[in-house]
Amino acid sequence: MILVEAAVEDLESALAVARAGADRIELCVNLNEGGTTPSTGLTAAVVDGTHLPVFVLIRPRAGDFVYSDDEIELMSRDVETAGSIGAAGIVTGALTSDYAIDVEQTRALVKAAAGLPVTFHRAFDVTMSKSDALEQLIDLGVTRVLTSGGATTAMEGADVIAALADQARDRIAIIAGGGIREHNVSDVIARTAVREVHTRFVGEARLRELVDVVKGKA
Repeated sequence: MILVEAAVEDLESALAVARAGADRIELCVNLNEGGTTPSTGLTAAVVDGTHLPVFVLIRPRAGDFVYSDDEIELMSRDVETAGSIGAAGIVTGALTSDYAIDVEQTRALVKAAAGLPVTFHRAFDVTMSKSDALEQLIDLGVTRVLTSGGATTAMEGADVIAALADQARDRIAIIAGGGIREHNVSDVIARTAVREVHTRFVGEARLRELVDVVKGKA
């Protein structure tokens, strides 16, 4: 079965995602800037108000993914707080200035998650060697990688996503994300063999249509 994750930035959208039949919520704010950490209050409201697993984005600011030690400390605290109020998982990531996985900073974030599944977000897409980056994330205990294959959309990056999924085998999950909608989700799944897809919530009816396509109801 294919799992559908939808990114939302408010409670109303999260409730609509649940009604539309998606399997998981990624919660953030400022989606137009790539997403940043939601407030504690919003996180608690979404966790309490939906029956779905809620994965919380931990990203303190827009811009690049190169963080200071102080920012990593703040992010680690945000990870711990999200877990304490019922988040089912964490979405985060850190890079070095030369576009590689920041192993030590990512290790600190995984440690702060204290066993909660960790998704490394699309910062992965700007890494220079995606194959090497994937192996590093596996070694760090990251659970999932969200990727468009380094392209603007998952469809454009489908061949790279497929190669990553083949490399990952059962060691880490690959989530295809980037421009996935009801009209192309079947093609993305067919071309990549992923078992999870990520979409930005743009309306309940459209998400329900996407879910129906994925679940074979359309």
